[in-house]
Amino acid sequence: MSLFRKIFGKKSDQSEEQIPNQERGKYMPEVKLPADERFTINFKANGGKFLYCENMEEVKDSFNSILKENQWHNDKVFMIDQRLSDLFKDFNLNSTKKVSESSYFLSTCEYLISDDGSLLISSNQIAEKKLKELPEHFIIYATTSQFVENIGEGLKGIKEKSKTSIPTNITTIKHFKTADDKDFLTYGSSAKDLYLILLEDL
Repeated sequence: MSLFRKIFGKKSDQSEEQIPNQERGKYMPEVKLPADERFTINFKANGGKFLYCENMEEVKDSFNSILKENQWHNDKVFMIDQRLSDLFKDFNLNSTKKVSESSYFLSTCEYLISDDGSLLISSNQIAEKKLKELPEHFIIYATTSQFVENIGEGLKGIKEKSKTSIPTNITTIKHFKTADDKDFLTYGSSAKDLYLILLEDL
């Protein structure tokens, strides 16, 4: 059972997967959490803000809440993936191709990496720009079918679905702290203030 259904669904009886590793016999294999649970734990540890949605109505409500919280309703948004214009057409987004004019970046991603809570992105989302060239604030829309175990699995997935033209500029976003929250572990990286709107599609 996924973490989301544990939180939002019915309570289930304790299973072997819920027994803490330290309470299991020392010769029993360590239980590996499901991909969605591991991603959520690691993503939040990285400083990301997570909004789980069961349907498109909740996606739009979450998006509206983010805009309201940050007072972005009338601000310009930097957006490369034009499919999002249709998805959020009710908001009459004022999109721009100039980062300097925008308050936030709205995008999709290629995959959600469970092992370290990072997001795998490519030129499909950011063209040829470097992370440091993008706005400080990110809103990422993704679905639960985009979970993969690790970066290798994500790269394989990109290659398989892009047989004719493999995207370039493939990278991961992992540090989601603001500049004030950076520590020596994130030094030199492009930390972003990141919201993830995640739609359950499985």
